[in-house]
Amino acid sequence: METAPGEEGQVDYGTGPMVRHPQTGKYRRTRLFALTLSCSRKAVWLLTWASSSQRWCELHEEAFRRLGGAPRTMVLDNLREGVLEPDVYDPTLNPLYQDVLGHYGVTALPARVGHPDRKGKVESSVGFAQKTPLTGKRFESIEEAQRHLDEWSTRWADTRIHGTLKRQVAVMFADEKPSLLPLPSEPFRYYQHGVRVVHLDGCVEVAKAYYAVPPGWIGRDVHVRWDTRCVRVIDPQTGQLLREHLRTKDGFFRVDPKDRSPRTPPQIEQLLRRAHVAGKHVGALCVRIEQQRHQYGARQILGILSLVKKRGFAAVDECCRIALEVDVANYRIVARLANRPRDEQDVLQQTHDLIRQLHHYRDVIRRKTEPEPHEPDRTRSSPSQAAPVRHGGDAADQNPPGSDREPVSA
Repeated sequence: METAPGEEGQVDYGTGPMVRHPQTGKYRRTRLFALTLSCSRKAVWLLTWASSSQRWCELHEEAFRRLGGAPRTMVLDNLREGVLEPDVYDPTLNPLYQDVLGHYGVTALPARVGHPDRKGKVESSVGFAQKTPLTGKRFESIEEAQRHLDEWSTRWADTRIHGTLKRQVAVMFADEKPSLLPLPSEPFRYYQHGVRVVHLDGCVEVAKAYYAVPPGWIGRDVHVRWDTRCVRVIDPQTGQLLREHLRTKDGFFRVDPKDRSPRTPPQIEQLLRRAHVAGKHVGALCVRIEQQRHQYGARQILGILSLVKKRGFAAVDECCRIALEVDVANYRIVARLANRPRDEQDVLQQTHDLIRQLHHYRDVIRRKTEPEPHEPDRTRSSPSQAAPVRHGGDAADQNPPGSDREPVSA
Protein backbone atom coordinates (compact mmCIF):
# COMPACT_ATOMS: atom_id res chain seq x y z
CA MET A 1 0.00 0.00 0.00
CA GLU A 2 1.51 3.29 -1.12
CA THR A 3 1.09 6.57 0.76
CA ALA A 4 1.66 10.22 -0.09
CA PRO A 5 4.97 11.85 0.86
CA GLY A 6 5.08 12.94 4.50
CA GLU A 7 1.73 11.35 5.21
CA GLU A 8 2.55 8.30 7.30
CA GLY A 9 5.23 6.81 9.51
CA GLN A 10 5.33 3.41 11.18
CA VAL A 11 7.04 2.66 14.48
CA ASP A 12 7.80 -0.52 16.40
CA TYR A 13 10.20 -2.25 18.78
CA GLY A 14 12.47 -5.20 18.05
CA THR A 15 15.22 -7.22 19.69
CA GLY A 16 18.60 -5.50 19.72
CA PRO A 17 22.14 -6.87 19.99
CA MET A 18 23.99 -8.04 23.09
CA VAL A 19 25.80 -5.15 24.79
CA ARG A 20 27.90 -5.14 27.94
CA HIS A 21 25.96 -3.35 30.68
CA PRO A 22 27.97 -0.56 32.38
CA GLN A 23 26.72 -1.43 35.88
CA THR A 24 26.79 -5.23 35.95
CA GLY A 25 29.63 -5.76 33.47
CA LYS A 26 27.64 -8.56 31.83
CA TYR A 27 26.23 -8.77 28.33
CA ARG A 28 22.60 -7.82 28.16
CA ARG A 29 20.04 -7.80 25.38
CA THR A 30 19.01 -4.33 24.16
CA ARG A 31 15.84 -3.13 22.44
CA LEU A 32 15.80 -1.86 18.87
CA PHE A 33 13.52 1.08 18.10
CA ALA A 34 12.62 1.62 14.44
CA LEU A 35 10.68 4.43 12.71
CA THR A 36 10.07 4.03 8.99
CA LEU A 37 8.51 6.51 6.59
CA SER A 38 5.93 4.68 4.49
CA CYS A 39 6.57 6.62 1.29
CA SER A 40 10.37 6.61 0.93
CA ARG A 41 11.14 3.66 3.28
CA LYS A 42 13.67 5.87 5.06
CA ALA A 43 14.23 4.34 8.53
CA VAL A 44 15.79 5.46 11.78
CA TRP A 45 17.12 2.78 14.15
CA LEU A 46 17.88 3.56 17.79
CA LEU A 47 19.06 1.32 20.63
CA THR A 48 17.94 1.53 24.25
CA TRP A 49 18.34 -0.56 27.39
CA ALA A 50 14.70 -0.51 28.50
CA SER A 51 11.42 1.09 27.61
CA SER A 52 8.97 3.32 29.46
CA SER A 53 6.34 5.85 28.50
CA GLN A 54 8.82 8.71 28.60
CA ARG A 55 11.61 6.74 26.91
CA TRP A 56 9.22 5.71 24.13
CA CYS A 57 8.39 9.38 23.51
CA GLU A 58 12.04 10.46 23.70
CA LEU A 59 12.90 7.95 20.96
CA HIS A 60 10.21 9.50 18.77
CA GLU A 61 11.66 12.96 19.31
CA GLU A 62 15.17 11.75 18.47
CA ALA A 63 13.88 10.11 15.28
CA PHE A 64 12.04 13.30 14.28
CA ARG A 65 15.24 15.33 14.74
CA ARG A 66 17.22 12.90 12.62
CA LEU A 67 14.63 13.04 9.86
CA GLY A 68 14.33 16.82 10.04
CA GLY A 69 10.55 16.67 10.35
CA ALA A 70 7.60 14.51 11.37
CA PRO A 71 4.93 12.61 9.40
CA ARG A 72 1.29 13.52 9.84
CA THR A 73 0.16 10.12 11.10
CA MET A 74 1.97 7.45 13.09
CA VAL A 75 0.97 3.80 12.85
CA LEU A 76 1.98 1.79 15.91
CA ASP A 77 1.35 -1.48 17.64
CA ASN A 78 -0.81 -1.72 20.76
CA LEU A 79 2.07 -1.69 23.21
CA ARG A 80 1.48 -0.23 26.66
CA GLU A 81 3.76 2.77 26.14
CA GLY A 82 1.46 4.05 23.41
CA VAL A 83 -1.99 2.51 23.86
CA LEU A 84 -3.67 1.91 27.21
CA GLU A 85 -6.87 0.24 25.92
CA PRO A 86 -6.76 -1.17 22.38
CA ASP A 87 -9.88 -0.60 20.30
CA VAL A 88 -10.06 -0.41 16.55
CA TYR A 89 -12.79 2.27 16.72
CA ASP A 90 -11.94 4.27 19.86
CA PRO A 91 -8.53 3.36 21.36
CA THR A 92 -7.35 4.96 24.61
CA LEU A 93 -3.88 6.39 24.08
CA ASN A 94 -1.26 6.96 26.72
CA PRO A 95 -1.75 10.62 27.76
CA LEU A 96 1.95 11.39 27.63
CA TYR A 97 2.37 9.83 24.19
CA GLN A 98 -0.68 11.63 22.87
CA ASP A 99 0.60 14.99 24.12
CA VAL A 100 4.06 14.42 22.65
CA LEU A 101 2.63 13.63 19.23
CA GLY A 102 0.27 16.60 19.55
CA HIS A 103 3.27 18.83 20.25
CA TYR A 104 4.68 17.84 16.84
CA GLY A 105 1.29 17.81 15.08
CA VAL A 106 1.24 14.04 14.60
CA THR A 107 -1.85 11.84 14.93
CA ALA A 108 -1.50 8.33 16.36
CA LEU A 109 -3.19 5.48 14.48
CA PRO A 110 -3.00 2.18 16.41
CA ALA A 111 -3.19 -0.98 14.31
CA ARG A 112 -5.87 -3.58 14.77
CA VAL A 113 -5.06 -6.16 17.43
CA GLY A 114 -3.58 -9.26 15.85
CA HIS A 115 -2.93 -7.60 12.46
CA PRO A 116 0.76 -6.64 12.33
CA ASP A 117 0.59 -6.49 8.53
CA ARG A 118 -0.95 -3.01 8.85
CA LYS A 119 2.56 -1.84 9.77
CA GLY A 120 4.42 -4.24 7.53
CA LYS A 121 6.96 -1.62 6.40
CA VAL A 122 8.42 -1.15 9.87
CA GLU A 123 8.23 -4.89 10.52
CA SER A 124 10.46 -5.43 7.46
CA SER A 125 12.73 -2.59 8.59
CA VAL A 126 13.27 -4.20 12.01
CA GLY A 127 14.07 -7.56 10.44
CA PHE A 128 16.41 -5.92 7.93
CA ALA A 129 18.45 -4.33 10.73
CA GLN A 130 18.52 -7.49 12.81
CA LYS A 131 19.70 -9.75 9.98
CA THR A 132 22.20 -7.44 8.29
CA PRO A 133 24.30 -5.19 10.60
CA LEU A 134 23.50 -6.72 14.01
CA THR A 135 23.49 -10.45 13.39
CA GLY A 136 26.01 -12.25 15.60
CA LYS A 137 27.41 -8.96 16.96
CA ARG A 138 28.41 -8.09 20.52
CA PHE A 139 29.39 -4.62 21.66
CA GLU A 140 31.18 -3.27 24.71
CA SER A 141 28.92 -0.22 25.06
CA ILE A 142 25.59 0.93 23.73
CA GLU A 143 27.26 4.01 22.20
CA GLU A 144 29.55 1.75 20.18
CA ALA A 145 26.57 -0.29 19.00
CA GLN A 146 24.68 2.86 17.99
CA ARG A 147 27.67 4.20 16.04
CA HIS A 148 27.97 0.90 14.18
CA LEU A 149 24.26 1.00 13.37
CA ASP A 150 24.41 4.63 12.18
CA GLU A 151 27.42 3.98 9.92
CA TRP A 152 25.71 0.99 8.36
CA SER A 153 22.51 2.99 7.86
CA THR A 154 24.34 5.85 6.09
CA ARG A 155 26.60 3.68 3.95
CA TRP A 156 24.37 0.73 3.07
CA ALA A 157 20.73 1.12 4.07
CA ASP A 158 20.21 4.58 2.55
CA THR A 159 22.15 3.84 -0.63
CA ARG A 160 20.45 0.54 -1.42
CA ILE A 161 17.94 0.13 -4.25
CA HIS A 162 14.61 -0.77 -2.67
CA GLY A 163 13.30 -4.07 -3.98
CA THR A 164 9.67 -2.95 -4.33
CA LEU A 165 10.04 0.64 -5.50
CA LYS A 166 13.22 0.03 -7.57
CA ARG A 167 14.68 3.37 -6.46
CA GLN A 168 17.41 4.41 -4.06
CA VAL A 169 16.14 5.12 -0.54
CA ALA A 170 18.21 8.30 -0.13
CA VAL A 171 16.81 9.77 -3.36
CA MET A 172 13.22 8.95 -2.37
CA PHE A 173 13.74 10.50 1.06
CA ALA A 174 15.12 13.69 -0.50
CA ASP A 175 11.85 13.98 -2.42
CA GLU A 176 9.73 13.29 0.69
CA LYS A 177 11.57 15.46 3.23
CA PRO A 178 9.99 18.79 2.13
CA SER A 179 6.56 17.26 2.79
CA LEU A 180 7.32 16.46 6.45
CA LEU A 181 5.89 18.66 9.19
CA PRO A 182 8.38 21.23 10.49
CA LEU A 183 9.71 20.71 14.00
CA PRO A 184 8.63 23.12 16.76
CA SER A 185 11.13 25.60 18.13
CA GLU A 186 11.14 24.01 21.60
CA PRO A 187 11.17 20.33 22.54
CA PHE A 188 8.35 18.81 24.49
CA ARG A 189 8.36 19.43 28.25
CA TYR A 190 7.85 16.05 29.89
CA TYR A 191 5.59 15.58 32.87
CA GLN A 192 4.34 12.87 35.19
CA HIS A 193 0.69 11.96 35.51
CA GLY A 194 -1.48 10.13 38.00
CA VAL A 195 -4.89 9.86 39.64
CA ARG A 196 -5.52 11.60 42.98
CA VAL A 197 -8.44 11.75 45.42
CA VAL A 198 -9.49 15.20 46.61
CA HIS A 199 -9.06 15.42 50.39
CA LEU A 200 -11.49 16.96 52.86
CA ASP A 201 -9.60 20.26 52.69
CA GLY A 202 -10.26 20.45 48.93
CA CYS A 203 -6.66 19.71 47.94
CA VAL A 204 -4.78 16.91 46.20
CA GLU A 205 -1.32 15.72 47.21
CA VAL A 206 1.38 15.85 44.53
CA ALA A 207 5.03 15.19 45.37
CA LYS A 208 4.50 15.92 49.09
CA ALA A 209 2.78 19.27 48.43
CA TYR A 210 -0.92 20.19 48.30
CA TYR A 211 -2.85 21.95 45.54
CA ALA A 212 -6.45 23.14 45.64
CA VAL A 213 -9.21 22.16 43.21
CA PRO A 214 -12.54 23.90 42.58
CA PRO A 215 -15.39 23.35 45.11
CA GLY A 216 -17.51 20.24 44.73
CA TRP A 217 -14.72 17.72 44.14
CA ILE A 218 -14.15 16.42 47.69
CA GLY A 219 -13.86 12.64 47.72
CA ARG A 220 -13.73 12.35 43.90
CA ASP A 221 -10.89 11.28 41.60
CA VAL A 222 -9.09 13.76 39.37
CA HIS A 223 -6.23 13.41 36.92
CA VAL A 224 -3.05 15.28 37.79
CA ARG A 225 -0.08 16.14 35.58
CA TRP A 226 3.01 17.78 36.96
CA ASP A 227 6.53 18.71 35.92
CA THR A 228 9.28 20.82 37.44
CA ARG A 229 7.35 24.05 36.93
CA CYS A 230 3.61 23.56 37.38
CA VAL A 231 0.81 21.18 38.41
CA ARG A 232 -2.34 20.73 36.32
CA VAL A 233 -5.59 19.26 37.68
CA ILE A 234 -7.81 17.79 34.94
CA ASP A 235 -11.37 16.50 34.85
CA PRO A 236 -11.13 12.73 34.22
CA GLN A 237 -14.38 12.66 32.22
CA THR A 238 -14.07 15.64 29.91
CA GLY A 239 -10.33 16.32 30.00
CA GLN A 240 -11.02 19.95 30.96
CA LEU A 241 -8.31 21.80 32.86
CA LEU A 242 -9.69 22.51 36.33
CA ARG A 243 -6.73 24.28 37.91
CA GLU A 244 -3.10 25.02 37.13
CA HIS A 245 -0.68 25.84 39.97
CA LEU A 246 2.99 26.64 40.19
CA ARG A 247 5.05 24.04 42.04
CA THR A 248 5.64 24.69 45.74
CA LYS A 249 7.83 23.21 48.45
CA ASP A 250 7.14 19.96 50.29
CA GLY A 251 4.40 20.35 52.89
CA PHE A 252 3.16 23.71 51.53
CA PHE A 253 -0.22 24.57 49.99
CA ARG A 254 -1.27 26.29 46.78
CA VAL A 255 -4.85 27.54 47.27
CA ASP A 256 -6.68 30.07 45.14
CA PRO A 257 -8.94 32.26 47.32
CA LYS A 258 -11.86 31.71 44.95
CA ASP A 259 -11.61 27.96 45.62
CA ARG A 260 -12.64 28.45 49.26
CA SER A 261 -16.34 27.62 49.41
CA PRO A 262 -18.49 29.96 51.59
CA ARG A 263 -20.52 26.96 52.70
CA THR A 264 -19.34 24.10 54.86
CA PRO A 265 -18.96 20.91 52.76
CA PRO A 266 -21.15 17.96 53.80
CA GLN A 267 -18.05 15.90 54.67
CA ILE A 268 -16.87 18.56 57.13
CA GLU A 269 -20.35 18.76 58.67
CA GLN A 270 -20.17 15.02 59.29
CA LEU A 271 -16.88 15.50 61.12
CA LEU A 272 -18.42 18.25 63.25
CA ARG A 273 -21.29 15.95 64.23
CA ARG A 274 -18.77 13.35 65.36
CA ALA A 275 -16.96 16.03 67.36
CA HIS A 276 -20.18 17.05 69.17
CA VAL A 277 -20.79 13.41 70.09
CA ALA A 278 -17.26 13.16 71.50
CA GLY A 279 -17.84 16.02 73.95
CA LYS A 280 -19.34 19.44 74.46
CA HIS A 281 -16.03 21.30 74.38
CA VAL A 282 -14.62 19.06 71.63
CA GLY A 283 -17.51 20.03 69.37
CA ALA A 284 -17.23 23.73 70.24
CA LEU A 285 -13.50 23.80 69.51
CA CYS A 286 -13.92 21.99 66.17
CA VAL A 287 -16.60 24.50 65.16
CA ARG A 288 -14.19 27.34 65.98
CA ILE A 289 -11.50 25.69 63.85
CA GLU A 290 -13.88 25.27 60.92
CA GLN A 291 -15.05 28.90 61.14
CA GLN A 292 -11.48 30.10 60.65
CA ARG A 293 -11.52 28.61 57.11
CA HIS A 294 -7.87 27.72 57.46
CA GLN A 295 -6.30 25.45 54.86
CA TYR A 296 -5.36 22.98 57.62
CA GLY A 297 -8.81 23.10 59.26
CA ALA A 298 -10.06 19.70 58.13
CA ARG A 299 -6.79 18.04 59.11
CA GLN A 300 -6.88 19.65 62.56
CA ILE A 301 -10.40 18.36 63.17
CA LEU A 302 -9.31 14.87 62.15
CA GLY A 303 -6.37 15.16 64.53
CA ILE A 304 -8.60 16.07 67.49
CA LEU A 305 -10.92 13.13 66.74
CA SER A 306 -7.87 10.90 66.62
CA LEU A 307 -6.84 12.14 70.08
CA VAL A 308 -10.29 11.18 71.39
CA LYS A 309 -9.64 7.58 70.35
CA LYS A 310 -6.20 7.53 71.97
CA ARG A 311 -6.78 9.51 75.20
CA GLY A 312 -10.48 9.07 75.86
CA PHE A 313 -13.50 11.36 75.75
CA ALA A 314 -13.15 12.98 79.17
CA ALA A 315 -9.44 13.78 78.88
CA VAL A 316 -9.65 15.38 75.44
CA ASP A 317 -12.83 17.26 76.33
CA GLU A 318 -11.02 18.81 79.31
CA CYS A 319 -8.12 19.80 77.07
CA CYS A 320 -10.52 21.42 74.62
CA ARG A 321 -12.13 23.34 77.51
CA ILE A 322 -8.74 24.78 78.48
CA ALA A 323 -8.02 25.69 74.82
CA LEU A 324 -11.34 27.54 74.60
CA GLU A 325 -10.66 29.42 77.82
CA VAL A 326 -7.33 30.74 76.55
CA ASP A 327 -8.93 31.42 73.12
CA VAL A 328 -6.49 29.23 71.13
CA ALA A 329 -8.42 27.15 68.61
CA ASN A 330 -5.98 24.73 66.98
CA TYR A 331 -4.99 21.12 67.18
CA ARG A 332 -1.45 21.66 68.45
CA ILE A 333 -2.46 23.11 71.84
CA VAL A 334 -4.92 20.27 72.41
CA ALA A 335 -2.28 17.67 71.55
CA ARG A 336 0.21 19.22 73.99
CA LEU A 337 -2.35 19.28 76.78
CA ALA A 338 -3.41 15.70 76.10
CA ASN A 339 0.13 14.37 75.99
CA ARG A 340 1.38 15.99 79.18
CA PRO A 341 0.89 14.22 82.58
CA ARG A 342 -2.45 15.19 84.05
CA ASP A 343 -1.40 14.79 87.70
CA GLU A 344 1.88 14.53 89.56
CA GLN A 345 0.72 11.24 91.05
CA ASP A 346 0.69 9.77 87.56
CA VAL A 347 4.44 10.36 87.22
CA LEU A 348 6.70 7.40 87.96
CA GLN A 349 8.55 8.19 91.20
CA GLN A 350 12.11 7.18 91.92
CA THR A 351 11.99 7.57 95.73
CA HIS A 352 9.19 6.66 98.13
CA ASP A 353 8.76 5.26 101.64
CA LEU A 354 7.51 2.00 100.20
CA ILE A 355 10.41 1.69 97.75
CA ARG A 356 13.39 0.00 99.41
CA GLN A 357 17.01 0.38 98.53
CA LEU A 358 18.51 -2.03 96.04
CA HIS A 359 20.82 -3.68 98.57
CA HIS A 360 17.77 -4.99 100.48
CA TYR A 361 16.63 -6.88 97.41
CA ARG A 362 20.17 -8.11 96.85
CA ASP A 363 20.35 -9.58 100.37
CA VAL A 364 16.98 -11.29 100.01
CA ILE A 365 17.96 -12.90 96.73
CA ARG A 366 21.28 -14.04 98.19
CA ARG A 367 19.61 -15.66 101.21
CA LYS A 368 17.15 -17.48 99.00
CA THR A 369 19.69 -18.77 96.52
CA GLU A 370 22.91 -19.45 98.51
CA PRO A 371 23.03 -22.25 101.20
CA GLU A 372 24.03 -21.44 104.78
CA PRO A 373 27.64 -22.45 105.81
CA HIS A 374 26.56 -24.73 108.76
CA GLU A 375 23.87 -26.55 106.84
CA PRO A 376 24.79 -29.98 105.48
CA ASP A 377 24.74 -30.52 101.81
CA ARG A 378 21.37 -32.09 101.21
CA THR A 379 21.99 -32.64 97.59
CA ARG A 380 24.02 -35.80 98.28
CA SER A 381 22.08 -38.80 99.54
CA SER A 382 23.71 -41.28 102.04
CA PRO A 383 22.79 -44.96 102.03
CA SER A 384 20.13 -45.70 104.67
CA GLN A 385 20.52 -48.59 107.15
CA ALA A 386 17.57 -50.87 107.37
CA ALA A 387 16.22 -51.40 110.90
CA PRO A 388 16.27 -55.02 112.21
CA VAL A 389 13.04 -56.84 111.79
CA ARG A 390 11.69 -58.39 114.97
CA HIS A 391 9.05 -61.05 115.04
CA GLY A 392 6.67 -61.44 117.85
CA GLY A 393 6.39 -59.31 120.96
CA ASP A 394 9.56 -57.60 122.02
CA ALA A 395 9.90 -56.31 125.52
CA ALA A 396 12.10 -53.49 124.34
CA ASP A 397 9.30 -52.30 122.09
CA GLN A 398 6.98 -52.21 125.05
CA ASN A 399 9.16 -49.71 126.90
CA PRO A 400 8.34 -46.12 126.14
CA PRO A 401 10.91 -44.11 124.25
CA GLY A 402 13.57 -42.54 126.43
CA SER A 403 13.17 -45.12 129.19
CA ASP A 404 16.45 -46.48 130.80
CA ARG A 405 14.85 -49.60 132.31
CA GLU A 406 15.97 -52.95 131.05
CA PRO A 407 13.40 -55.22 129.62
CA VAL A 408 11.84 -57.62 132.06
CA SER A 409 12.82 -61.15 131.30
CA ALA A 410 10.12 -63.78 131.18
